[in-house]
Amino acid sequence: MARRLRPVGLDFLAHAPVRLVFTARAAAAPEPLYRALAEEVTGWPDWFGAVSLARPARGGAGREVRLRGGVRFQETIVAAEAARRYAYRVDETNAPGARALLEEWLLAPAAGPRSPGDRSPGTLVRWTFAADGPAPFRLALAAARPGLGHSFRTAVRTLDARLAAAPSRN
Repeated sequence: MARRLRPVGLDFLAHAPVRLVFTARAAAAPEPLYRALAEEVTGWPDWFGAVSLARPARGGAGREVRLRGGVRFQETIVAAEAARRYAYRVDETNAPGARALLEEWLLAPAAGPRSPGDRSPGTLVRWTFAADGPAPFRLALAAARPGLGHSFRTAVRTLDARLAAAPSRN
């Protein structure tokens, strides 16, 4: 059964009871990464293994996301800053325990080349998962941290490889 969550804004990132922050470096520049995150929403299942379906909703102001295992989310996009930031909150979910959820993806040019001969330093990708819920929910998220981090890093690597193999967009 789907439940409504408390609507939160970007300020929730600073004071959420649970904040899980993960970083990864991609060879791709921020622009194509942002396109894949924010503009090519239906492509998420191709590079983020936990996602089985993602599609825009409400004329692009939201998203519908389904995870493998049956968890569903109805989301509202709260920040979309080209090549820099993409954030969304969960408005409705069938996941137990959550009271509020907000995720933010920050993209920034990485400092320095990955290796000698690289033309671009790539992008530092930071994913923040901010949440609120009762103590058992918060404990479950803490226990899930290593798996979420692994899932995020694998997703960034997979997306980076897909972008490297794709024809260049000018």
